[in-house]
Amino acid sequence: MDLENKEEMTVEETTVETTEDTSTQAVEETSAVEETAEEKPARTQRRGRGKKQKIETTEEKPQSEWIERVVQISRVTKVVKGGKKLSFRAIVIVGNKKGQVGVGCAKAAEVIIAIQKAIADGRKNLINVPIFKTTIPHPITGRSGAGAVMLKPASQGTGIIAGGAVRLVLELAGIENILAKSLGSKAPLNAANATLEALKALTPFSEVAKKRGLTMAELLN
Repeated sequence: MDLENKEEMTVEETTVETTEDTSTQAVEETSAVEETAEEKPARTQRRGRGKKQKIETTEEKPQSEWIERVVQISRVTKVVKGGKKLSFRAIVIVGNKKGQVGVGCAKAAEVIIAIQKAIADGRKNLINVPIFKTTIPHPITGRSGAGAVMLKPASQGTGIIAGGAVRLVLELAGIENILAKSLGSKAPLNAANATLEALKALTPFSEVAKKRGLTMAELLN
């Protein structure tokens, strides 16, 4: 019986020793992990200190006074020897709302290139519009191909009574009060060109006063 008790005591002692060893190993491992975790952010901070921070400088580009409005983009096919050639036609109106406006039309294989070419064409064909008190000096009718547009001056607060391409041309020219009516073709290019011809044919009051030998006050009265 004594031998059996001694064997049981030795077994219990060995188990206690093994559990103590495993607990000490676990404590050592956790402490090592904590040390490495504390060292990592310090290393990352040291690495981050050496890098130079890039400062982005954004310069604001000056805004152009010219305003471009796309009226129409149509697909055009041209029959050639090998078949059909596809391209795009763009109609763009360019103006600064200060009495200058132009209509541009161009074709290209891509839409963006066609718009860019039309804007350049519109800036080449700018006209000066005589504006009298936010409206036009006198009634007039303009024609271009099968299109015809009639323009009449309007009182303050009327606004632009027009539609389609005619309205865009009058807005970008800087006219605020006017009455307009399209009498011919409803095609945007014909309507825009007819409006441009009507505005081009306007005569300001100063020229009429010079021809008649009167002052502006005498002419208006």
